[in-house]
Amino acid sequence: MNEQTIQEKIHTIRGLKVMMDYDLAELYETETRILKQSVRRNINRFPIDFMFMLTKEEYSFLRSQFVILEGGKGRHSKFLPFAFTEQGVAMLSSVIHSEKAVAINISIMRTFVNIRQYALSYQELNEKLKELDGKFSDVYAVINFLLEKDKKQQNQDTRQKIGFNTKSSVILPG
Repeated sequence: MNEQTIQEKIHTIRGLKVMMDYDLAELYETETRILKQSVRRNINRFPIDFMFMLTKEEYSFLRSQFVILEGGKGRHSKFLPFAFTEQGVAMLSSVIHSEKAVAINISIMRTFVNIRQYALSYQELNEKLKELDGKFSDVYAVINFLLEKDKKQQNQDTRQKIGFNTKSSVILPG
């Protein structure tokens, strides 16, 4: 499974990285209703930090993020979707028994790990840049001072000098 395809199906809702039931059903090559039915039969395996149902507002907002909504009868469920966290997706492999689901879950877990590693490395880089900025703020101040001093010196050199100029004076005979 292509990691980019999986990343496109991971959304941030309530501050959590989640995947929607309909996206997971598509990846598992099953119907959403079958996936939901399996989850409902094993609901005790899905606490709130593993899976939650979206509110109408969250679902509307999520749908509004897509530029083109596919139309047609039955394309969008009249029921609110489930959102699965990384742990919830891992738990799905214990309730959906297919080779495809196992293979897809492995790819999804790897994608979640890569996203987390990227976020950590980005955060570490950001902290190091802030640290460097603090160390070099005095250097930046000195450089800016010297640049301003240089600009003032250039402005003074370009002004027309006032006073008697011996080089351009004309000596009259006499």
